[in-house]
Amino acid sequence: MEITNMSKRNSQASKTAARERLRQERERQAQRAKVRRQLIVAASVVGVLAAAGGIGWAVVQANKPAYWEAAKKDKLVKPAHTSGADGTTVVLGKSTAKKTLVIYEDPRCPACAEFEQVVGSTVKKDLDAGKFKLRYIGATFLDRNLPGEGSRNALSALGAALDVSPEAFLEYKSAMYSKKWHPQETVDTLKDDDYLIRIADTVPALKGNAAFRKAVKDGTYDRWALEEAKIFDKDGISATPTLKMDGKTLTGPNGKSAPVTVADFNTALEAALKG
Repeated sequence: MEITNMSKRNSQASKTAARERLRQERERQAQRAKVRRQLIVAASVVGVLAAAGGIGWAVVQANKPAYWEAAKKDKLVKPAHTSGADGTTVVLGKSTAKKTLVIYEDPRCPACAEFEQVVGSTVKKDLDAGKFKLRYIGATFLDRNLPGEGSRNALSALGAALDVSPEAFLEYKSAMYSKKWHPQETVDTLKDDDYLIRIADTVPALKGNAAFRKAVKDGTYDRWALEEAKIFDKDGISATPTLKMDGKTLTGPNGKSAPVTVADFNTALEAALKG
């Protein structure tokens, strides 16, 4: 009987000890869960504060005047070989030419690059022959439609080239649109001053030209580029390249877009010269 009672007591003690161990384990788990909740709450608070700080930083940055917004207030420096109140009239060629071919181009525009690569040399040949004067109007609408500032920056560099000479301007524009140097419009390579200077080094009059390089680096003609680009909007042009003569648009066979072959350009030009 005594053995039986001892067995029962041992069994009861074992159960009590097991229950105590279970209670202690539950307390430890509860404590760990509490600590985890505290860490989660703390992390959440940090995350909210970081987000709030990030939003605050973004708001501050957004309220800072952008570079090109600030450039609107820069002193206007007009390139040489321009005319008009803001120096935005760029007319090249022989003054004896009776008609003027107006061309609107955006430096980032792939269609402008294609036009220059295929038809550009013909335009230059006709310009030199005195068939027409050429009025260049630079546009920057792609900077509005795509992220970046390449159109404005490249137009400013073109102003620096024009200040050197009309010939330097035309050669630089041709190089900028060449297959070697012209980037995809979605890649904002032309925002890089060093890249623009590398292109310029292929033009004899601009290679190593300290004044040109300084003008590009300093953004001397940034304000001028902004003023020049206003003409595109004012004239109600919606695409580049756009060619006009006597107020009429020169187009290819489709009657809508600019001619993209030499033959189509010659046909459109001859009709315009006779008109």
